[in-house]
Amino acid sequence: MNDSKSVMVDYPVPEGVPLNSDFSVKIRVPGGEWSELSTYLVRVDMHDVREASMATFDFEGEVEVEITYNRGPLYKADLRPLARHIDYSIQGNTVVFQLFQPCHLSIEANGDRFHNLHLFANSLEADAPDPHSSDVLFIESGDYSVNKKVKHRQESTIYFGPGLHRFEEGLFYIPSNTSVYLAGGAVVVGSLVCEHTENVQIRGRGVIYLRDIEKTTYWRSVQIDFSRNVTVEDIISIDPPHYSIHLGQSENVRIRNFKSFSTRGWCDGIDMMSCKNVSIENVFLRTSDDCIAIYGSRGKFKGDTCNVRVRGAVLWADVAHPIMIGVHGDYEGKGDLIENISFHNIDILEHHEPQDGYWGCIAINAGDKNTVRHAVFRDIRVEQFELGRLFDIRVFWNEKYNPFPGNCVEHIYFENITFNGDCSNPSVIAGYDEDRTVSHVHFRNLRLNDRLVTSAESGNFILNDYQRHVTFE
Repeated sequence: MNDSKSVMVDYPVPEGVPLNSDFSVKIRVPGGEWSELSTYLVRVDMHDVREASMATFDFEGEVEVEITYNRGPLYKADLRPLARHIDYSIQGNTVVFQLFQPCHLSIEANGDRFHNLHLFANSLEADAPDPHSSDVLFIESGDYSVNKKVKHRQESTIYFGPGLHRFEEGLFYIPSNTSVYLAGGAVVVGSLVCEHTENVQIRGRGVIYLRDIEKTTYWRSVQIDFSRNVTVEDIISIDPPHYSIHLGQSENVRIRNFKSFSTRGWCDGIDMMSCKNVSIENVFLRTSDDCIAIYGSRGKFKGDTCNVRVRGAVLWADVAHPIMIGVHGDYEGKGDLIENISFHNIDILEHHEPQDGYWGCIAINAGDKNTVRHAVFRDIRVEQFELGRLFDIRVFWNEKYNPFPGNCVEHIYFENITFNGDCSNPSVIAGYDEDRTVSHVHFRNLRLNDRLVTSAESGNFILNDYQRHVTFE
């Protein structure tokens, strides 16, 4: 549907994929006809698993949105991230607003964050492959022989059409020099694996759906190991048994407009071990473990991690940390370097962790003889969270995971960080001992409830004896 200025596209949900009727969602371009979106059922929060909703569409220009709450009377609505400043009105049980640019939103009725609607408004898709082209292998819904077909294929693109797809044995190993496309309305029950490959694209408006897969499989929605030049764009991951995206000893990886939900233990969003040159842009991660975790060596993956950029992200940790850096490394050797890390333009919507050893909306915890250095955090907005602390910057030893403490944390820079809410738990900056310290941590324009923090005391920080050169300006 379109007028001269606006276009919108929505996608059907295949039969057999659970939906949620808590909300009814309609969209239209101004003056056009209304189109009702299907709303996926997505589970959230490992502490007490509940059923939330998710809807997605693409648009350009302007789109009008009407969201009707069906669970009972609507007394108030929250549209988050609050920094989006979206004007809306409530008409009976319906929330009405307009969008002018792509965004990832949580619409919460009567303050309920656990039966909410996640609305992903994407830009229009560009350069979608033609399923009938001679260089495209088209996979129809219900065709489970994709692994056999790929072995003999000549095509450079593998196209999963709308409908439900499953792989033999659940895993699809992507060859080098291949583009995998999940069309809008495609739902894949299985894991996409890049192992010792290069020059791979995984993209499209489809969904990887692992809700009914047993936890013991340890599948990831996307697994990228010992690979290079890999791009993941636009797809959605629902409830994998393990990480949403796993990166192991890989380089030159770009992840863009990826969205994920998880509810099980060790179901982090995007985790990386021993990786170089990773770019993460415009993602939404609601996870029941760390949203983004950056480590050195772990298991079969060996080496430093460097040059990681995260730009434009909405992070929602129902369990553990939104941002975690530094825990795992080469404890059998001299440890690893984790360096040149940047987070820019981030909204943190939740941090809920009952164990105080795992607190921190932003956590740098150097363990396993690691050195974490040269990390920049800029333009980060933290909204009221349930349980944890704002910052946790330490050289530490977690005996459950670390055979040895870390080496040091140094040269960490924070600029334009805001938190609006209440948190009685103090932030921590602490070295381990005289030889394993935290040093040169600088805060510029840190604001708590619009109040500028000019000292550790005014920001509710605890600093131990093994930190050096911590400044506030």
